[in-house]
Amino acid sequence: MANKHVVPAAKEAMEKFKMETANEVGVNLKQGYNGDLTSKQAGSIGGQMVKKMIENYENGLSK
Repeated sequence: MANKHVVPAAKEAMEKFKMETANEVGVNLKQGYNGDLTSKQAGSIGGQMVKKMIENYENGLSK
């Protein structure tokens, strides 16, 4: 079930979000295969993405 999106059209937006987040945390992410990343690098991207999604959700609740 990996890489399945509830809204298939969201795939492009998630890829853009992932690339922007990788840039923010200083990880050189390429389009396509990124199997050369360390677990630490991949984790920093995923962790930052989750942090930003939670912040967005919390900001939406306060409106």
